[in-house]
This record gives sequence, C-alpha cells and structure tokens, in this order.
Amino acid sequence: QVRLLESGGGSVQAGGSLRLSCTASGRDFSTYNMAWFRQAPGKEREFVAFVRWSDGMTMYVDSVKGRFTISRDNARLYLQMNALKPEDTAVYYCAVGGPPPYAGVRLDYVYWGQGTQVTVAS
Repeated sequence: QVRLLESGGGSVQAGGSLRLSCTASGRDFSTYNMAWFRQAPGKEREFVAFVRWSDGMTMYVDSVKGRFTISRDNARLYLQMNALKPEDTAVYYCAVGGPPPYAGVRLDYVYWGQGTQVTVAS
C-alpha cells in the first residue's frame, strides 16, 4: 500500500523557518518526480516546489523563490522554508508521480499525502 506521510508543520512567527518532510512507502519511488503543494483557507491548492527524479532539477512558484528549498533523499522529500511570511500559511501536501509545472501542463499527480499545517503569525 502506497503511503505518503508529511511531518514538520507547526506555528512560527514571521521570519522564522520550518523544515517539512515527506516519507513515501509502499513502492520504489526512485524514478518518480516529487513536489510540494499547498492550500490556504478559502483558496485553491497551488504548486509550491518540484524536483525531477532524473537530474534533480528544481522549480518553484515565484512567491517562494529564494526562501524555500526542495530536496529529496531516495524516498524522502524535504522542503526547507526560511523567511516565512503570513501568506505562507496553508496546509502543505507532498505529491509524487507528476509532471514539471510548465505553463499549460495539468499537474495530475498519482499519489498525495494527507497534509501538514503551517501557520505563520505576523
């Protein structure tokens, strides 16, 4: 059974840092792209960061560039979040098995975690 388990969420003050982790189990994910998404209250889920399995190429939504870093280690995915802002408050989801977020590409990912809450106070 495939399972994605996120951890590392919590509450921080603006300017603080958090490191999210996602552990994937149930199959070999070494040839799967991995990504982080987030969903804020009352908003649609949005892409945050992506890492390609073949060469480690990364992509980020503009609002987190220079502040967030995605990385992976075999079946573990990480998101280092620095200089957090109140607008980063959301539930963060780990996703596996989808395409890079190029313009016009539908971001259909095969597997999703349950999410971890990140709250940034001003």
